[in-house]
Amino acid sequence: MDYFSICFGIMYLAVQSVMHIAFVCRLTGKKERVWHFLVYFSLLFIMECLFHEFELNGSFCIGVWIFILYGVSRLVIKNRRSVSGIAAIFAIYISLLSTGAVNSVQQLIFPKLVGTLLLYFLLIASVAVSSVICAGCYAAVLKFLPVGEGGRVSYIELLLFPGIFFLAAELYIQRTAYSQASFLVSPAEYGEHLALLSLQVLGLLAFFCTLYAYRKVCYSFQAQVKLDSLTQAVKMQKKYISEALTRHERTKAFRHDVKNHLTVLSGLLNSGQTQKAKDYLSKMETVSAVLSFPYQTGNPAVDILLAEKLGMAEDYGIAVDVSFFLPKSCGIDDFDLCVIFANALDNAILACQLTQEEKYIRLSGERQGDFYMLGFENNCLAEPEIQEGTGLSNIRAVAEKYHGAMVTEKRGEHFSLNVLLDISCCSICD
Repeated sequence: MDYFSICFGIMYLAVQSVMHIAFVCRLTGKKERVWHFLVYFSLLFIMECLFHEFELNGSFCIGVWIFILYGVSRLVIKNRRSVSGIAAIFAIYISLLSTGAVNSVQQLIFPKLVGTLLLYFLLIASVAVSSVICAGCYAAVLKFLPVGEGGRVSYIELLLFPGIFFLAAELYIQRTAYSQASFLVSPAEYGEHLALLSLQVLGLLAFFCTLYAYRKVCYSFQAQVKLDSLTQAVKMQKKYISEALTRHERTKAFRHDVKNHLTVLSGLLNSGQTQKAKDYLSKMETVSAVLSFPYQTGNPAVDILLAEKLGMAEDYGIAVDVSFFLPKSCGIDDFDLCVIFANALDNAILACQLTQEEKYIRLSGERQGDFYMLGFENNCLAEPEIQEGTGLSNIRAVAEKYHGAMVTEKRGEHFSLNVLLDISCCSICD
């Protein structure tokens, strides 16, 4: 192997290392570090040396390359398994596609330059052009993929099999069309290489059409989540209205009969029937207790919701502890408060039902300057880890609406949810 080939190979690996790590980091929202590049480049260099020593090539080499990039993404950059695998497949596929497109053009030019000095400059230029195409494709992919909460790409697992298919198709083209050095191809095969170039372009277009369809599917899923949230909110509002009307009718009837009750009590006391008066008064207290809420938080809508949800929890044998009072002029809409409490309590009740240990739900609240911290605690199963579903997503959306945050923590069989809300932003509810 001559010095030009060695330098050319090292330059190619260095360029690929930079672009692959940059793509993976930006896809996953991580900050690329110099040592990320160094680790990846070193592994690629060792791989190329071993492949040259044992004369290995073809699909096996590409598979090892993907595995190395997956390992660096997973172990060095600390990405999730799914996104690491798909990012590795996309990175290698786009590299192969860019190289394949340039190879198709090379076959049209290089046969005339064999044995000339210009050939070496064109080889370097081909790497530069393929790198520019590759970088442009990476930028387009990053723009197409919808980034969700915390910089994560939503539902990225859907792209696994399309990515494998496109990679396999490109590997087949590379293996069958470019197994020989490009400058040994006869000029009579120009038409074939133009067709291959067209095939590469069509493959690229198909790839981005797939990403476009995936983007639409993600937006459809997100719209469905929002629709489910609104449907749940409407049901909560209907329950609130129904409960409010029922209590209003009971209160109206009780007030109507208060004068009669007082007349009866007065008659019993005037006739000296003190014990009967006490018994009658006790019955009145029982009736009035039904009209009051078991939990007084300072917000009627939340009081009604807690009466329903925590009453259900007590029926399941769950111990309940409520210790908070909401500021009257907190600037938080009743609708948003109900979204927080309904989703948090539904999740807590479900988690408690699954465990055989002593069941409990604790609600707390504390004002911290212009912020109010709501806390929810309950016991749960030790496994599996908590996943953020529709309920927690709805709570997070409300917290962010009021310039706050949502934090969850799971320690063994104990789960806690804290919601921080800015209670000074009254203008939001206007």
